[in-house]
Amino acid sequence: MRKPDDIPPLSAFTPAELRLIRRLNTPAKVQRYLNGLPYNTEKHPLRDSLRGFREVIRRKTAHCLEAALFAACVLERYGHPPLVMSLMSADMLDHVIYVYRGTNGRWGAIGRSRDPGLHGRKAAFRSPRALALSYFDPYVDHTGSLTGYAVADLRDVEGCDWRFSRRNVWPVEKYLLRIRHRKLPRRRARVKRLRRWYRDYRKRNGDRKPLAYRGREKWLPLPKEFL
Repeated sequence: MRKPDDIPPLSAFTPAELRLIRRLNTPAKVQRYLNGLPYNTEKHPLRDSLRGFREVIRRKTAHCLEAALFAACVLERYGHPPLVMSLMSADMLDHVIYVYRGTNGRWGAIGRSRDPGLHGRKAAFRSPRALALSYFDPYVDHTGSLTGYAVADLRDVEGCDWRFSRRNVWPVEKYLLRIRHRKLPRRRARVKRLRRWYRDYRKRNGDRKPLAYRGREKWLPLPKEFL
């Protein structure tokens, strides 16, 4: 059984890792760091990866779950529990973000994605459900739409060291697929309207992805490629 204060000692980190952690002392700084990393596209079907904190630094690339693991390892040094949120999609292309509570008691997130609207959020949401719903509109594309969410504590994952392992940490993904997700309201008419708007926008704008969503003022900064 895990302990509530189960955090690795400073001696577990390399000097370079400690310097980076000391520099990334807020969620916004962690988001900016991840924004600067190329997205891990895993182009080869036999070389998919799920890297933890140490390997993200070494490889200098991250997909959504890898970014969430990195953020969890950094911000637990500042008192934030290692929580992630799994966002479930109708097309099975799920998304994972790191979630945190600000000093105001509200929820925010850190994320990395190939879609601009699926990145981080400021600590501005009253509950995990409200935070999850902030991703509903930006999630709708040609096939995707949110159907549910779950918050998980990475300290409950058994069978891998998601911080320091040099190997892929697949037990994290298996754990997230196994836990119960809470359903989100999904009105078909709304999804159809958003999907039609999304397709039209990309046709009109040279296949660029849209940014003009409600609640944009609550987003954390985006990677340069989307601006």
